[in-house]
Amino acid sequence: MKVSQRAQAITPFLAMEFGKHAAALEAAGHRVIRLNLGEPDFGAPPAVRAELQRVAAQAAMPYTGALGLPALREAIAGFYAQVHGVPLQPEQVVVTAGASAALLLLTAALVDPGDEVLVGDPSYPCNRRFLSGFGAEVRLVPTEAASRFQLTLASVQRHWSARTRGLMIATPSNPTGTSVPRAELAAIGQWAQAHEAWRIVDEIYLNLSDPQPDGTPAPTALAADPGACVINSFSKYFGMTGWRLGWAVVPPALVSAMERLAQNYYICAPTPAQLAALACFTPESLAECEARKREFLGRRALVLQGLQRIGLPVPVPPDGAFYVYIDVGATGMDAMAFCQRALNEAHVALTPGHDFGVREAGRFVRLSYAASRDDLAEGLARLGRWLGTA
Repeated sequence: MKVSQRAQAITPFLAMEFGKHAAALEAAGHRVIRLNLGEPDFGAPPAVRAELQRVAAQAAMPYTGALGLPALREAIAGFYAQVHGVPLQPEQVVVTAGASAALLLLTAALVDPGDEVLVGDPSYPCNRRFLSGFGAEVRLVPTEAASRFQLTLASVQRHWSARTRGLMIATPSNPTGTSVPRAELAAIGQWAQAHEAWRIVDEIYLNLSDPQPDGTPAPTALAADPGACVINSFSKYFGMTGWRLGWAVVPPALVSAMERLAQNYYICAPTPAQLAALACFTPESLAECEARKREFLGRRALVLQGLQRIGLPVPVPPDGAFYVYIDVGATGMDAMAFCQRALNEAHVALTPGHDFGVREAGRFVRLSYAASRDDLAEGLARLGRWLGTA
């Protein structure tokens, strides 16, 4: 059987590959500390789990519309108004089968073969895989610690060409947990809009961001760039990774195309997950998620202190998500060897920077602090003993 060139060209998602290796070690009787995946250990809020049990008793579970359950689209729009002060029409909200499906639809709607798209390096690998899968020429823009490993207006301008048709930004970022400053994000959006280029902003970790200096929540990109397309998910803030439910907010002119694509690609997001997700937006569930967000701040402090103690520097402390990007250059190992040995010898699963880009990828390792405090403390202790720096 002939395998497509697209499938042959795609490289493995290393975070998942290290997860497979970790599972094999566990099957052999080892206890592995899994710090390789961004999967919160809390699970869905209690009210959401209870609602799933209630709706599961229904005999019929029909498809929803391709754009999602109207009540859920209204709830998401209300969430933007309540938390971010950005009024949306529910019609702009497209409920999807995970944020990955939101990216699938947006890429299909916006990208033609040969279009150049700017993406920061490092960045989440699956984002650019979707782009290249639809024929885009992904241009990785190198970033550095001085820019918080994020795109800047200056870097966008330097790498812009006559073929540039769009750009993708993740803020906060996976793998670094860092955000684009509000004014910088607005300036990038204005530049792209002036050049008739689309903007996809991955905001999956937005609601896990640190508050602004005045105490208000971190702003959505839509506050500065209403014409942007944003992606979000129930996976991270709401702890619902396996539920496969996300959304996109798109300009009104794009809604019809998104609907036709969703109808043809996957019909609709899972009906039980959509019905239960309505309970995410109750005061009870939102209070639970805010408490978990505060817990992540405590875990971040534990990890940053622990890494400093064992001699693994973090050039830019995160201000959102639940990742730290560790510089392992001083260990004498590149990131792949570091992660392979850490897993095989210390039984700690991490993700090498090779997953996220090419510039200095061998120097950095991503650690996820979505795990419990006990696992984080044990993982750091194991790494310190393994490195001989504990």
